[in-house]
Order: sequence, then C-alpha cells, then structure tokens
Amino acid sequence: MEQSSVNKVILVGRLGKDPDVRYTSSGDAVAEISVATSERFKNQQGEFTDRTEWHKCIVWRNTAEFVKKYMTKGQLVYVEGKLQTRKWQDKEGNNRYATEIQVNTLTPLGTWAKGEGSGNSNFHPSPDSETMTQVAEDGEDDIPF
Repeated sequence: MEQSSVNKVILVGRLGKDPDVRYTSSGDAVAEISVATSERFKNQQGEFTDRTEWHKCIVWRNTAEFVKKYMTKGQLVYVEGKLQTRKWQDKEGNNRYATEIQVNTLTPLGTWAKGEGSGNSNFHPSPDSETMTQVAEDGEDDIPF
C-alpha cells in the first residue's frame, strides 16, 4: 500500500460551548466539542479584521468522560486528530454530510479542571472502527450530533 498521503489536523483554540456528551448503545461515551480558532489580518481598507473558524471535534471513551468532567466553554485546548466525513440520510431520505475532526490527542492548556488546578496531560482516545460503524448505524437521533 502506498503511503503518500497524510490526514492530520492540529488546532489550538478555545471551547465555544460546554462539551456535549452522549453514549452509544454499547455504553461508550462520545463527546462533541466545538473549538474556535481566530486570526487577525488587515483587510483591503487597511483595517484590522478578526476571523473565527469553528471546528467540530469528536472525542471518544475515557477522553470524552474527562472532557465532560473537566472542560468548559472558553478553555484553551490543543487538539490533534484527523478529518473524517460522514454520510447519512435524513428523515426525508436526503443525503447529509458532516466533516469532523476525530480527536487522537487532547491537551488542556493553561488552567483547567473547571477551576481546579492546572496541567498539561495528554489524552489519547482510541475509537475502533466497530464502534464508529455502530454509531453511524444508530441513526440521526442517537449519534451524529
């Protein structure tokens, strides 16, 4: 197999909302976090303009439980993962798509733990394809978000 491609995403940004944690039918925790990254640049008129991009990130199992317990809106976080596009059909039978970041590493930056202490611990979720397939087959009401 040829190894001529890379699918890797690295973000440093702030949580845009508190994590949304749900559970698969097999009991695995899965969290959606929204990470905002911003950049400042000069527009054509020479004025500074801020632009924010929002990134939908999916975190699995123990890391999802950690995120639920310790992370809140506004916290700075380092996220590393890969892009994945899912396809499903809505209730009317239309094809729908979502591109998300499947998180491999999540590192809280600065003070974290909902105001309790600080640290720089790395968390490595490891979703397996069986669980991801089960989530995709569970339908729109279960997961995806």
